[in-house]
Amino acid sequence: MAHKNKNKTEQLFEFAQDSYFERTSRPVYAIFFLLPFIIFYELGTIFINTDVLNQSQVRVVAFVWLRIFLEYLGFGSKLSWVAPPLAVIIILVSIQLVSRKQWRFLFFDIGPMALECILLAVPLIVLTLFLNSGTSGEGEINRFDSTVTSIQAEAATVCSAVAGEGPAVGAKGNGGKLMADIVTGIGAGIYEELIFRLIFISVLMIFFQDILRMGQKHSIIFSVIISAAMFSAHHHIIFLNGQFAPTAPFNWTEFSFRAIAGVYFAALYAIRGFGITAGTHAFYDIIAVLINVRFFQQ
Repeated sequence: MAHKNKNKTEQLFEFAQDSYFERTSRPVYAIFFLLPFIIFYELGTIFINTDVLNQSQVRVVAFVWLRIFLEYLGFGSKLSWVAPPLAVIIILVSIQLVSRKQWRFLFFDIGPMALECILLAVPLIVLTLFLNSGTSGEGEINRFDSTVTSIQAEAATVCSAVAGEGPAVGAKGNGGKLMADIVTGIGAGIYEELIFRLIFISVLMIFFQDILRMGQKHSIIFSVIISAAMFSAHHHIIFLNGQFAPTAPFNWTEFSFRAIAGVYFAALYAIRGFGITAGTHAFYDIIAVLINVRFFQQ
């Protein structure tokens, strides 16, 4: 039926017409809300890495995947660096058109959206502390660091390992490392949510519903579980430059946390849409970096 198919491209819950929750779940709101994050990420990678068009150390892996795919479609190597943020906007505009929702945008909603994302990020911070509360002393510091900041650092680690290069050019000293972590975390919030939630869940829903003819409930459950597992596994080993590359040693605590986070982000995507989900992911990364620097820096 038609009402089942529409859930492949938009959130599952409908709110009162033109209420705050209905307005801010629209794709057009995601565009305006995430645009400053996208610009900050692009400028940040340029200032942190002076040769950003030839090196990938401060690019999140999901961004690199999208860039490689766009190059395969025919975009030039230089244009392909600009194409991913444009692809985000084009995809959201397309979903907005398909959803037939209002295009009206109220600027004063941006502040409450940011506050909502920060509040929605708090449960993940609490979960991180809870999962790592079993250790003490130096072990606790190391585990909190690896569970949280590796979410931002995996792209730099992997791309350096694959390319055989050192740290990102321009990201020197503690201040440079802090900014690099924040910039990469913002990129992860946007592009990982684009790949693992907006695109991957939609593809899985089409596979389970249209090809395997599963019911909607089971299709959603399987899609969320698989996308969450792949999201978590992605932080331990990824496919890049034609080969699998390890990003971090496997750890059940870290894997479980990210799998739970994947389910959490999927639920947010189903209820609040892409803008709030990507914003929550980005703010979680920022908060995690700042907490690590303030309380767990060795």
